[in-house]
Amino acid sequence: MNKGKNMNGSQIIIDALKKEGVNTIFGYPGGVVIPLFDALYGESELRVILNRHEQAAVHAADGYARSSGKVGVALVTSGPGATNTITGIATAKLDSIPIVVISGQVKNDFIGTDGFQEVDMSGLTRPVCKHSYLVSDIKDLGRVFKEAFHIAQSGRPGPVSIDIPTDVITASIRNYQYPEKVELPGYKPTISGNPRQIKKLAQEIQIAEKPLFYTGGGIVSSGAEQALLQVVEKTNIPFVSTLMGLGSIPSDHPLFLGMPGMHGRYAANHAMMQCDLLIAVGARFDDRVTGDIRRFAPNAVIAHIDIDPAEIGKNVLTAIPVVGDAKHILNSLNEHLKPREANGWCKAVIKWKEETPLIYERRESEPAAPQYVIETLSRLVDEDAVIVTDVGQHQMFTALYYRHRKPRSFITSGGLGTMGFGLPAAMGAQMANPEKQVIAVCGDGGFQMNIQELATCALNCINVKILVLNNEYLGMVRQWQEMFWNKHYSKVCLRQRSNCPPNCKGPNAACPEKYFPDFVKVAEANGVLGLRAEKASEVESVLKEGFVHPGPVLMECLVRKEENVYPMVPAGKAIDEILMGNERILK
Repeated sequence: MNKGKNMNGSQIIIDALKKEGVNTIFGYPGGVVIPLFDALYGESELRVILNRHEQAAVHAADGYARSSGKVGVALVTSGPGATNTITGIATAKLDSIPIVVISGQVKNDFIGTDGFQEVDMSGLTRPVCKHSYLVSDIKDLGRVFKEAFHIAQSGRPGPVSIDIPTDVITASIRNYQYPEKVELPGYKPTISGNPRQIKKLAQEIQIAEKPLFYTGGGIVSSGAEQALLQVVEKTNIPFVSTLMGLGSIPSDHPLFLGMPGMHGRYAANHAMMQCDLLIAVGARFDDRVTGDIRRFAPNAVIAHIDIDPAEIGKNVLTAIPVVGDAKHILNSLNEHLKPREANGWCKAVIKWKEETPLIYERRESEPAAPQYVIETLSRLVDEDAVIVTDVGQHQMFTALYYRHRKPRSFITSGGLGTMGFGLPAAMGAQMANPEKQVIAVCGDGGFQMNIQELATCALNCINVKILVLNNEYLGMVRQWQEMFWNKHYSKVCLRQRSNCPPNCKGPNAACPEKYFPDFVKVAEANGVLGLRAEKASEVESVLKEGFVHPGPVLMECLVRKEENVYPMVPAGKAIDEILMGNERILK
């Protein structure tokens, strides 16, 4: 289409984004990318959302990708604009999320001179992204974008960084054409899996007495939900799901034992420790799941299905490695499997789940129990609602007490545990799914880290419903300080003063205002409806009012200040040494 015409770098970038199916960009302008933003001025096919911080722009691109399965895109300037994206890139890397982050750079001639707002973005991002580029010649620009989108979404997905000097953005080239295919001889992800290993795994499943599926985010990334469901129901093998895999199969499925690990269900943890065949699919045996790795699954033959060969054998000894895409491998595995009846093991682990339900004190209190708020949320939302959480106690309460219904409907920062993720990621999810109900569940700590994005929601009519569970603490840190540090609540109370003005009551005096900060007033100042539930009896009415409002809403629920997340496995313990909420370890 553009053959025979001059195209500058900005036009090439825009053309590449369109050809890759991009329709939404999150970003923030600055000096070296002014030419690119000028080219975007009046552009009808690409919507650019002006965030209030570059980290939020990357989290928004991340939420867009997680909820849609497409590549999310962020665009920022050089220097601090670029460095502000690092946390967002690392968040996507740890959770295998496909995003492309485009940053401006100083002119080629200035690179290495410590010029104004020069940083080595390619070097900085290399450890925290799947691949990074510095495009020093306009002739490479189209190829780099084609490769970047291919790398981001193929194999094990992940973030890609493209750093572009401003003279490349403004340079021109004749007879430009966007590449039709990618040529990367050294990058050939395995998809199908080794047939011999698949057959071997099928044989092990048939003879195992206590098999268990351990599933993770790779199920969602590969779209393997139905393939997993078919195998699970055909074999009557119970399964557990990591935080990243929740929703791949509805959490009310009779064979689902819950989430395993530090805050995992009793049945899930004990099943992992007592199984004789553990089949991991798209999960990476991270420490929050395994607990003391030396005592993890001591009697199990471990099979590991993963598209990334580097994950297999990294943390645990693997007897049956199967490298490839989860969907392809599960479909192939299903062909070799014979139906299995539910045996005594299956019935026993299901009984464990029935005998150890999640419980909390349900008294009518002021304020409410956070578990009650999440249960109420789960009951009131649409069936296809997308829930996005920040990081902390509320994240675990949502993982445990929310009824997860569908894949790509529970979005959270798992591997990096990034506070400040929730609100901007929910914005991205809402942009990707304008027809769906999107709720950001945040704690009062994480919410304040990107609270400025309230204005972005209001100005762009992003219809996110924000549920803030306010306990006035950094709740998860406070819980650890209570349980393991003699209740030394050091710098976790968000209303505590450290440097007092004259006539203050003392260095630890709480702020005298009733609400500080007043989130309802902050929301209203940014053009967002603010609502507050001070009592448990007000939670349902506040949520209902917020859900029917046509625009973005902040719904603050005051919750118990010292409520803890249970079950809990103390750090360093085996995952079957579980605190259930009464300081008693159940084994």
